[in-house]
Amino acid sequence: MDTSDIRKGLKMMLDGSKDPFSVIEFQFVKPGKGQAFTRVKLKNMANGNVLERTFKSGEKLEPANVETRTFQYIYPEGSDFVFMDQNTGEQITVPGDKVGDDAKWLSDGMNVDVTLFNEQPIGVDIPPSVVLQITTCEPGVKGDTASGATKPATLSTGAVINVPLFVKEGEWVKVDTTEGKYLERVNR
Repeated sequence: MDTSDIRKGLKMMLDGSKDPFSVIEFQFVKPGKGQAFTRVKLKNMANGNVLERTFKSGEKLEPANVETRTFQYIYPEGSDFVFMDQNTGEQITVPGDKVGDDAKWLSDGMNVDVTLFNEQPIGVDIPPSVVLQITTCEPGVKGDTASGATKPATLSTGAVINVPLFVKEGEWVKVDTTEGKYLERVNR
């Protein structure tokens, strides 16, 4: 492929790197004089570093052997996490550093997208929101009616979020996983 194939989300290899990169944003530039070029912002899919590169028009690019598949979370194994492909029953262990802080949102049976590079897991994308049960939280104080008042609550996965005073222990709540914020109560 060449520079005309560059688009957001394109996965490619950079010369001299063992890791795949994903295009975050790009800009095609055609100056008055000289050759046109494409300015690209790339994210290293293995470690998350972001860098900028400029490619001359017509320059050849190497596609990355990257695949994203849906797996179901089964259980933690030490600092790692085990997922299963629901279609084949194949199990895959993802290192804890590839899951990162998102581990606090993983619950049994949750479906996630695992990015594989040369059949090895390099990243996990969890859903933008999850429904979890509150295991512990303080009861709301009677008479405390300040609008927007919140209290800390511990979820079934161990994560702690702030919830409105009316939410009780044992209830299910929907949580925004990108910001770690309470969204709403859910009836289960």
